[in-house]
Amino acid sequence: MTDRQKATATDYDIVRYPVLTEKSTRILEKSNAYVFVVDKYATKPLVKRAVERIFGVNVVSVNTILTKGKRKVFRGIRGRRADYKKAMVKLKAGESIELGAGA
Repeated sequence: MTDRQKATATDYDIVRYPVLTEKSTRILEKSNAYVFVVDKYATKPLVKRAVERIFGVNVVSVNTILTKGKRKVFRGIRGRRADYKKAMVKLKAGESIELGAGA
């Protein structure tokens, strides 16, 4: 991104938090793609714009996965976990996002 625009509150509403699992770390090492939990109704262009504004990086592509919530039983009461959407955001070669403490 040549002229970085400031991230707005809606950008932070779209990108909720990063997914830091063994599988997402393998994806990061293999293809320079980061995995985020995003708003259920966010589109790929919205996710791309939000990540570019928040982290100041160039996004090459965005893949999304809508995960349905599991049905669970707790003490005889049936329930269902919430649905959520994940986005795999691939960055331009040589760019990275700092996801450690203080990021």
